[in-house]
Amino acid sequence: MPTRLASCSCGQLTARVTGDPVRIPICHCLACQRRTGGPFAEQARFLQTDVTVAGQSTSYIRTGDGGTSARFHFCPICGVTVYYTPTEAATWIAIPVGAFADPAFPAPTVSVYEGRMHSWVVPPAGAEHFP
Repeated sequence: MPTRLASCSCGQLTARVTGDPVRIPICHCLACQRRTGGPFAEQARFLQTDVTVAGQSTSYIRTGDGGTSARFHFCPICGVTVYYTPTEAATWIAIPVGAFADPAFPAPTVSVYEGRMHSWVVPPAGAEHFP
């Protein structure tokens, strides 16, 4: 069973994960583009029981394009988001894939809000696609 460590830039806030992700989506919604500063957000979802968080975080509740909200936890020192929890699904934690800093991390399995996707982005062929 793999163990992975996600971290902020300064290393103060971490999330240690045991096991594989339940789902790895990329989201092209405008709220995710603004949050990440990139053309999409990629996160890995894990069962809460498989994640151990250490360090201090500041949180922010953000409502996405579809009307659902999530509580984002970021480092109060360097500002990097290390994990977030959806307000309506308390059984899992989402961790931005970039926080793992692992080029061998598995590819996305789902692509959502493709109607807002940048024209040059090409999701993996085997991923589920949602407009």
